[in-house]
Amino acid sequence: MIPGPIEVSPTVLEAFETPPPSHLAADFIENFGSSIEMMRQVWCAGPDSQPFVIAGSGTIAMEMAVCNLLEPGQRALVVNTGYFSDRMAEMLRRRGVQLTEVGARPGQVPSVDGLKQALEARPVDAIFATHVDTSTGVRIDAETICELARQYDVLSVFDGVCATAAEAFQMSEWGADVYLTASQKAVGVPPGLALMVASPRAMEARAALSEPPPMSLDWREWLPIMNAYEERRGSYFSTPATNLVNALEASLAEILAYEYRGERGISARINAHQVAADAMRAAWTTLGLELFPATDDLAANTLSAIMYPEGVDASMLADIKKRGVIVAGGLYPGRKQDYFRVGHMGHVITLPEELLKTVRAVAEALADHGHDADVEAAVEAAAKHL
Repeated sequence: MIPGPIEVSPTVLEAFETPPPSHLAADFIENFGSSIEMMRQVWCAGPDSQPFVIAGSGTIAMEMAVCNLLEPGQRALVVNTGYFSDRMAEMLRRRGVQLTEVGARPGQVPSVDGLKQALEARPVDAIFATHVDTSTGVRIDAETICELARQYDVLSVFDGVCATAAEAFQMSEWGADVYLTASQKAVGVPPGLALMVASPRAMEARAALSEPPPMSLDWREWLPIMNAYEERRGSYFSTPATNLVNALEASLAEILAYEYRGERGISARINAHQVAADAMRAAWTTLGLELFPATDDLAANTLSAIMYPEGVDASMLADIKKRGVIVAGGLYPGRKQDYFRVGHMGHVITLPEELLKTVRAVAEALADHGHDADVEAAVEAAAKHL
C-alpha cells in the first residue's frame, strides 16, 4: 500500500510475464498501436494530440517535457507544492530557463491571485505544475491552472505521475498542453515506462526550438516511431520495453472497460478512486488522525499523507508491516519524520478487503504505540463508503 510501485492486476501481470517479445512481432505491434490510441481516451485528450510511450521513469517524462518545450533564455512559472515541484524547477534551471516559483506553506497550494500577480510581474512561456505531489498528498486545481494558461496565452504542463487515471483531468476540454506520468502508479503497470500526451500547441513549441533536445529525449525522433506503431507498422529508434508495453495495453483496456456504480471507463475509474479515498479518510478521521494537506479539498484521491499523532513516530511502520501491510514514510524535506503515506490507487481500489485490511493494520499499530484507536469503529467507517 505504498504510493507506487503499486500492486498490478492479474491480467496485467499475465501480459507482463512472458518471454520478451520482438518489437517487430505482429501481436506486439498491435498492442503498441492500441496503447497509443487508448492513452488518448484515458487522458481525455483530443484526436489531434500525440501520445508518447518511452522506456524510462516519470523523471524521464518530466525531462522530456522540459527539453522539448523550452530552450535557454525562455521563461517558466512553477507552481510549487512539494518535492516533485522542486525537481521540476531544478530541471528547468539546468535547461537554462529563467524561472519564477510560486509556493505555499507545506500542505497548502499557491493562491490563484498569487499566480496571477507572478504572471503579471514577469511574463512566461509556460506554467509547470504537479497535479498530485506524491511527497505531500496535495492536489492542485488543474482546471484553474489551465484557465490561467489560456488567459495568459502560455503553455500548461502537468506532472500527473501520482494522478493520471485516478484524478479528474480533461486534457482536451481544459486545454492542457502536456500531461505526463509513469507506469507504476494509477496506470497500473510495473515501473519502467515514461508516458505523456502532448497537444498540437506543444508539438509546435518543439518545432520552434532553435536547437534540438538531446537525441534520446527528442519528441521529433520518437514521433515517427509512435506514428508507425499507431498505423500498425513496426519501427525502430531505440528498442522499446516490449513486456511493459504489453502490460500497458492490458491495463489501459481494463481501465476503459471498468464498470462502477452505473458508469464505465475512465469516469468510472476516477469515481471509484474518489470513493476509496473517502473511505480511507473516514477511517483516519475516526482514528483522530490529521492529514498533511491543509484542507480536505487539497487531499488527493490516490494517497493519504497522514500526520503521526502525539507520542507516535515512524517506528510504527514496522508494526503495520507485521500485519501484512506495507506503507511509506514521509518524503517532504524537513518534514519526513512527521507523517507517513498510504497509497490507494489502481487495482487495489477494486479490492475493498485490502483497503479495510490496511485500515485495521494502521489502527492496531497505532493502538500498540499508545494512541487511543478504536479499531472496529475505523474499519466500520471505511466500510460504509465501500
